Amino acid sequence: MSLYVIGDLHLCFSDPSKTMSIFAGWENYQEKISKNWFETIKESDMVVLAGDISWGMSLQQALPDFRFINELSGTKIILKGNHDYWWGTVKKMEDFFAAEGLNTIKILHNNHYAYGRYGICGTRGWVNMPGEAQDEKVLHREVQRLETSIKSALNAGLEPLVFMHYPPVFASNFNYDILDILYRYKIRECFYGHIHGRSAHELCIKNTYDDINFHLISGDYIQFIPEKVM
Repeated sequence: MSLYVIGDLHLCFSDPSKTMSIFAGWENYQEKISKNWFETIKESDMVVLAGDISWGMSLQQALPDFRFINELSGTKIILKGNHDYWWGTVKKMEDFFAAEGLNTIKILHNNHYAYGRYGICGTRGWVNMPGEAQDEKVLHREVQRLETSIKSALNAGLEPLVFMHYPPVFASNFNYDILDILYRYKIRECFYGHIHGRSAHELCIKNTYDDINFHLISGDYIQFIPEKVM
């Protein structure tokens, strides 16, 4: 059993007008996701989907995308992205998934999932880039959710691996509230998405910074091939 991650699928089976194929590097991306997935992922594997999963505005609108994900091999662990407008309470989502027979999708929200001696932890995070609106209340909640997730893994005797949608560091912009949690709990591995386009990718931290190994795993950056964590 191996652990993989990929962010920003931006699926649009319910509304093809929202396709990302109009952008450079995103040509035929849904077909690439399917092909690469089945060539890479075994049924025994786990894959973290790090946000921006479906363009659907509600769970019902996103259902074709969830069915696509459910049929992909392996267990999928999802966390929220900034475009996941369908996201609701955990109970609402779990009830919906159960009613629709979506039995390979798990929700990462104020919790963790065990993978060997590691705990899969994470949350959406929040913005730290110029031109994006800040909201201190939202940031505070995201910080709490990240800490709750990490603590749940530590309480189970597991070493936390952190998966987020937003990058804690981008170019010269630092989200110190999020970073403080990573430093406090001595997190060594942090995976994030959200960033698209070659010029933006070049501004991302993709190596060790302050003893944390940062990994950019946006779908277009990793060419829609799930990246092996371990």
